[in-house]
Amino acid sequence: KLPELTTNGSAPAETEAAEVKEALPARTVYVDAAYVKDVIDGKMPESENYIIVNVAYPMTSADFAPYGEGHIPGSIYASIMEVEDATGDNVGAYNLLAAEEIRDYALSHGITKDTVVILYGPDISGVGRQAYGYIYMGVENVKILNGGLDAWKAAGYELETTENVGTPAADFGCAVPAHPEYWTSIEDAKAKAETEGFKLVSIRSEVEWLGETSGYGYMDKAGEPKGAVWGKGAQTANDVADFTEADGITVKDFAGVTDVWEGCDFTLDNHLAFYCGTGWRATVPFLVLYQEGYDNISVYDGGWYQWLMDDSNPVQVGDPATDSVVYTTVGELPTGKATK
Repeated sequence: KLPELTTNGSAPAETEAAEVKEALPARTVYVDAAYVKDVIDGKMPESENYIIVNVAYPMTSADFAPYGEGHIPGSIYASIMEVEDATGDNVGAYNLLAAEEIRDYALSHGITKDTVVILYGPDISGVGRQAYGYIYMGVENVKILNGGLDAWKAAGYELETTENVGTPAADFGCAVPAHPEYWTSIEDAKAKAETEGFKLVSIRSEVEWLGETSGYGYMDKAGEPKGAVWGKGAQTANDVADFTEADGITVKDFAGVTDVWEGCDFTLDNHLAFYCGTGWRATVPFLVLYQEGYDNISVYDGGWYQWLMDDSNPVQVGDPATDSVVYTTVGELPTGKATK
């Protein structure tokens, strides 16, 4: 039990100690609004060292109007561009930044490996991307408000409009990346895609999986890396609808996600390297398995976008479980498959 504090930080002489709840396991990622409120109110052990982060793509809060219109009290703003390259070129391909760059951005907000980081934002895949980047780098306790700001407001909790900034920290607390095993390069994806025990799992819509469209306006060719298997997950390139409840923003639990995979060509005993177009959607199933204690998981970061950058890369078009699949290379693929 921790003592209730007065406004000057000292415990009143005759006040019964407030009850502190049991901490959630560090690898529990998806949490509800009541948990976040308890952390803010000092009712959790996590209350001693936490930061709440509103995550979106623009680089600054000034370019993300919803933050100024109302956010969870005390929350700061951080950009997804603080964990991934935004150039979309042959060098970056929207992959994770170097771990040292992610670390330095995190330190600028006061985030170290020991900080309890609670994330929320308008895009559940984007928030998943941020969470994955922090875990890869070495933050030991990363959580996501499941349902985002809508869940917070539905619980009847107040918002604030004051801009908050973190207090920079100097020492992250460990060498980075602490978990390189959670990241699969394009070289490893190519080398392992058809090896025993390894599954390159596409978290893309059916029309992307079958090569009918790339799903993106800036990708003019469609297909999948040769050897990939389908993990479903999305209805379009902009959602993970199969992995969410009917509201489209609340991520299903482990049982709900694994139900989606019934009949898929992989098991949880395989090493599962998830990927999508550029690395956002793939992080959602990664995080669901991560919080269940699985370590035989990773994200093939480059996705279909980086695969397209080498004409010699092997490709499958169509379902490999059928006779209609075509095996070819990137250079031989027809163009005109971008989303209009």
